[in-house]
Amino acid sequence: MITLTDVSMVLSAAGRSVKILDAISLSIPTKQTVAIVGPSGSGKSTLLGLMAGLDRPTTGSIELDGRDITALSESNLAHVRREKVGYIFQSFHLIPTLTAIENVAVPLELSGERRAGIRATELLAAVGLSDRMGHYPVQLSGGEQQRVAVARAFACRPPILLADEPTGNLDSTTGAHIIELLLSLHRDHGTTLVLVTHDAALASLMQRVLTLRDGRLESDTMPSNLGVMDQIRTEAPNSNRAFSSDRTSSDSGRESCS
Repeated sequence: MITLTDVSMVLSAAGRSVKILDAISLSIPTKQTVAIVGPSGSGKSTLLGLMAGLDRPTTGSIELDGRDITALSESNLAHVRREKVGYIFQSFHLIPTLTAIENVAVPLELSGERRAGIRATELLAAVGLSDRMGHYPVQLSGGEQQRVAVARAFACRPPILLADEPTGNLDSTTGAHIIELLLSLHRDHGTTLVLVTHDAALASLMQRVLTLRDGRLESDTMPSNLGVMDQIRTEAPNSNRAFSSDRTSSDSGRESCS
C-alpha cells in the first residue's frame, strides 16, 4: 500500500517560494491500477517521484507498505526503492554506453542477483527484443527503448510499478503495446501500477483516476470504462505472457534482488 499524509512540496524559484503540491492525502491499496491526470504544471510527475522516493516532500509523510520513507537515510531509502519500486521514465533514461541487455542487468547486479545475465535475457525476450539485446540505446527506436525501460523496471519484480507518461513519446500503436505490457504485469504478478498520463483513454483503463490541479487533489474517481480494461487484461500478447513464464526459471536468484 502507498499512503500519503498531508504531503506538500515547495521549491524556490527566482527568489520566491512555489508550492508544487499542497497537502495531498491519499492511499493506494496493493494491486490497484491508478492514473494520475491533470493539466501541465499541476504536480503529477512531482507526486509520482515522491511516491518512488526519488525526492522528499517539504512536509508530510509517505509510507510504502507501512514504512515511512520520508524518515529514512539515503542508503536505507535506496534499499527500499530497489526492493519495492520499479520506475519508468518518459524519456527512458537508459545508459547510453550500455547495450540493452546491460541496461536491464544493472539493477540485478546492484542487488547481487546471481544470474543477472540470464534474467536480463529472459526479460528482453519477454518484451519482444531477443534480437536487439546487443544494441545500444541510440540504435533502438523509441518503442524499443521504452520496452527496455519496462524490462529494467521489472527486473527485480518490484510490487510497485510507477510510470511517468509511459506512452508520451510513442506513436499510438507502440504506446498501446507498452500499456499491454504494464497491464500484463499487474494481472500476472499483482503489481500495483500507478502512471501519469495526459491521455484520457489510457486513464480510463485504470481502476482509479486521481486528478490534480494547481498542486491539489481535485478529484478521486473510478472510471466507468472497466469493461474495456477487463478485456485488455485477458488479451495479453504472447510477449507479455513470458513475464509469467520466467518466474520459475529465475526464482533461484530472486532473494538477492531484495
